Order: sequence, then C-alpha cells, then structure tokens
Amino acid sequence: MSGGVARWFVHTVVVETCEGSGAYGNVYAAPVTLAPPNGVWVDGARKLVRNSAGVEVVSETSLATFNANAALFTPDSRVTINGVVSLVIKANAGDSGSLNLPTDHLEVNLT
Repeated sequence: MSGGVARWFVHTVVVETCEGSGAYGNVYAAPVTLAPPNGVWVDGARKLVRNSAGVEVVSETSLATFNANAALFTPDSRVTINGVVSLVIKANAGDSGSLNLPTDHLEVNLT
C-alpha cells in the first residue's frame, strides 16, 4: 500500500504478541519492531472503548497500521511506544474486501 493511509504510518513501535498464559503469567512472543515504511500512526487521545468481554474501559492510546499486522495485536499483547509499555485492549480491521480501498487499516486500542 503506497497511498491512502500508509503515508501516515510514520511512528515506530515494538510489539510482543501475547500467546496465552503460563505458570508465571502471560507468555509473549519475541519482540517485533514496526518501523517506517511499515510503521504505525499513533493517536494519544483518551477514549472509552469496549474490550473483548464487552466492558467499557479507557484507552489511553490508539494506533493504526496495516491489516497484515493484525496477528501481532492479540488482546493483552505488549506494545512499546517511545519507551512506554501499553497493553492491547482490542484491534479492529477496517477492510473494504474486494473494493480494495486505500483506507484499509487496523485500529488498535491500548491501555
């Protein structure tokens, strides 16, 4: 994706995908760095969102990235932005299907 929302993906984040729980808490995959031109766009606006259980929670940060990165952002995955670690609340794909619109992207809400 060279046009559309991709030109806004100028920030770098590190994602540690939550793979489930172990004897000592959550288990995370090796860190993956998303950097330009395959980076993300970060929005620091606070807002109310619903988590995977349908409960309203506060999201301190949101980010947008390519839909192809969706598997990285499972609930409770760790995301580091400028040294600050947050957890994934939920991720929503904006996918136009066969229309292949240039605005397709993944929105991720973080704690």
